[in-house]
Amino acid sequence: MTEEVEGEVKELKKPEKNKIVRAWTTEERNSSKEKYGCEVIVENGNNEEIYTSNAPNDTFVVSYVYMDKVCMDLTRGSKVNIFDMYWDKFKEGLQNISFGKGNIRPQSWGYQSPKQTKKKRKG
Repeated sequence: MTEEVEGEVKELKKPEKNKIVRAWTTEERNSSKEKYGCEVIVENGNNEEIYTSNAPNDTFVVSYVYMDKVCMDLTRGSKVNIFDMYWDKFKEGLQNISFGKGNIRPQSWGYQSPKQTKKKRKG
């Protein structure tokens, strides 16, 4: 879009959408399970996503500063390993590690029951 003011042409800028800040690359997310034994479930989520009850009850909420913005992740793993993973990545940007609000047993989270096969009848 352009706007003409007293013989000058000015271009109007579109308002920028809030970009989601991605601190973790897909490679880092995939290798974190092998290297640290941790899994990032929700990366840089809002309060509704982070404090959901539809998550395992062994999750932790990690808050950290990345690119001058406070971010929160929902992460699974032991607290020591989570600290090591986030400290290696963000150093002093790591702010807090607290318990998540999930209420699903960790053994049954992400579990899909096998499909039932038809039973053959005798006769």
